[in-house]
Amino acid sequence: MARVIFSLCFIAFFFVIVCSNFVEGKTWCVAQAQASDSVMQQTLDRLCGQLDCKEIQPGGSCFDPNTLRNHASYAIDLNFRTNGVCDTSYATPSPTDPSFGACVYP
Repeated sequence: MARVIFSLCFIAFFFVIVCSNFVEGKTWCVAQAQASDSVMQQTLDRLCGQLDCKEIQPGGSCFDPNTLRNHASYAIDLNFRTNGVCDTSYATPSPTDPSFGACVYP
């Protein structure tokens, strides 16, 4: 019986660590590699209709590389930062900072 209690405590401790990483900004939410281009385009259109996506517009710090997946990842992470949503039907949490060059993810 003590072993079960220890396992539950460990699991509870693990979830606290994961939650604290989200709060501290050490987790990003990016496009899944297997998500289709049509899903990425729909997601990008929907999120940029709700959020300020100026950084992925021409002249923005995250415009290059000018790819659908990079732009969608930026918008997905911006939504994650703004609304706390990482929809795993097209996105995935990532412990790796996707920022590159002058582009700094929110």
